[in-house]
Amino acid sequence: MLGQQNPYNEVKIREFHRQISAGIPFAVGSDVGPFPHTTQAVEMDLMVRYGMKPLAVLQADMLTGAMLLGWEGQIGQLQPGYSADNVAVPGNPLEDIAAVERMSFVMKNDEVVRQ
Repeated sequence: MLGQQNPYNEVKIREFHRQISAGIPFAVGSDVGPFPHTTQAVEMDLMVRYGMKPLAVLQADMLTGAMLLGWEGQIGQLQPGYSADNVAVPGNPLEDIAAVERMSFVMKNDEVVRQ
């Protein structure tokens, strides 16, 4: 796991820093690797821990994925006609990205699924 210390992780962390510095676009998604699906928030926390700014991580989660998939105009924004899931978190994820791990409200396909 990326959060644990071992030589392989050190290489991944160093390469992550190089990619950030090079301006490589990142997207957060369901290919979270060693984490179960629905735990992308852990990936977001690690991205901040290893060098990305919280705003860049949130943009990677909400905007860059749409761009990389060629789905601009369909997802990634709260706009009429866009497909979107909405969440509310306690606190400000720009100050504490781990707030995204504590969702207090989830709306999917215009239906509240958790409150």
